[in-house]
Amino acid sequence: MKNRYSTLLLLILAILAIFAIRAFLAERIAMPRTFEVFDTLTVVGALVVVLKDRRYLRRGDWLVALILGAVIGIGMLFATLFSPYPFLGLVKSAPGQALLRGLFTILATLGGLAIMRQGGPVQFSIANGDWRSAGRGALLGLTVGLPLAILNVFALWLTQGQSFDWQHPLAALLDALQPAVVEEVIHRFALWGLLWLLLRRSSLEQAAWLAGLLAMLAHTYSHFDDLFLQSPLTALGMGAILAIFWGLPPLILARHRGLESAMAFHWLQDALRFLAGF
Repeated sequence: MKNRYSTLLLLILAILAIFAIRAFLAERIAMPRTFEVFDTLTVVGALVVVLKDRRYLRRGDWLVALILGAVIGIGMLFATLFSPYPFLGLVKSAPGQALLRGLFTILATLGGLAIMRQGGPVQFSIANGDWRSAGRGALLGLTVGLPLAILNVFALWLTQGQSFDWQHPLAALLDALQPAVVEEVIHRFALWGLLWLLLRRSSLEQAAWLAGLLAMLAHTYSHFDDLFLQSPLTALGMGAILAIFWGLPPLILARHRGLESAMAFHWLQDALRFLAGF
């Protein structure tokens, strides 16, 4: 029993250590954002999987990854509403962000697909050529996401104390692809898969769900770097709310309906947010 749960315990402690060490050092020196730490670790892990298990990848998998990376890279060049933080404080320009985000998307997609081909927890129907399942999954993601997207906009309106500032609809729709694709591919596909690879060796019956829950919580609480320094208890509470309303739905959608469903859910949240000027 002890050996069975040791990997899970080590993963929990490792994730907590990343948050704790980052918060401790951030009060003393300039530190990368937690998002950047998890993104980098995940992409490196995905690269290791690709190099080690590339035999599992199909020719179409490489094409899907390259197309996704190109869409993100080109889209970043023309983004007007989405403006990511300078990566590690170094990559600030639009071309630099386009190259970085495109490359991260390609590597995370390939890593996720290599894991998927080994029975991983999340399916990517498009890579299997199953466009009907992809379309149905995306439609369900949009349906589930619509009321929560509206709730998100009004929550931002109430908490940020600013009025709606309506933006160009096309810009909102296109720019929303940036967080929807990149974050879902890295955290919901590659990171979840990497954690699953580690947990499945311990013969845990719920390894897929436990890995997904860890990936979701890491992603959720990465949004609160500054708040953790100012008010840790408030950050924990807000993170719990965010996890329940906007973390669990895409987690369940990704597991049962595929990555496209989670992407669609995420895309709608940001599309309406950008449209309303938040």
